[in-house]
Amino acid sequence: ITATYHGITRQITVTQKGAGLININGHYAVDLGLSVKWATCNVGATSPEDYGDYFAWGETSPKTSYTTDNSKTDDKSMGDIGGDSRYDAATANWGRGWRLPTRKELDELIDKCTWTWTKLNGVNGYEVKSKKNGNSIFLPAAGWYYDDTPNYEDPPSAYYSSTPSDNTY
Repeated sequence: ITATYHGITRQITVTQKGAGLININGHYAVDLGLSVKWATCNVGATSPEDYGDYFAWGETSPKTSYTTDNSKTDDKSMGDIGGDSRYDAATANWGRGWRLPTRKELDELIDKCTWTWTKLNGVNGYEVKSKKNGNSIFLPAAGWYYDDTPNYEDPPSAYYSSTPSDNTY
């Protein structure tokens, strides 16, 4: 597929794998019957239950401490970062064809799927199952970091959208 996003054209390799999985640049997505396909695991993860890497919003590399003082984007006026490899961790780490979801796409995931708290291979998280086609993804309760300390309590996870205000779920 040849795709153009923000004026940049790229060739993207997409292949279908059993059970409806779609390979995009070596990482898998699933069709939940929504407006976009959803990754089967987090950036930096090797399986759905693997937490993957932790990122500050608008940053593309994990670090050992997360504070407003060492944030590259805190108090920076920015638009939607989706697909911009300077700020979007999915695009920077997995290549064109991958990007953070928008707030609207996350809202669609919440509204058009059934969320069930469960365990996958011993890891707590949500099975997010499409009300439209029954396909699902697993979102591990990977927690979040402040400073150099992980927090797995309230909320059990934080997932970013590409939209600058109210970008965390």
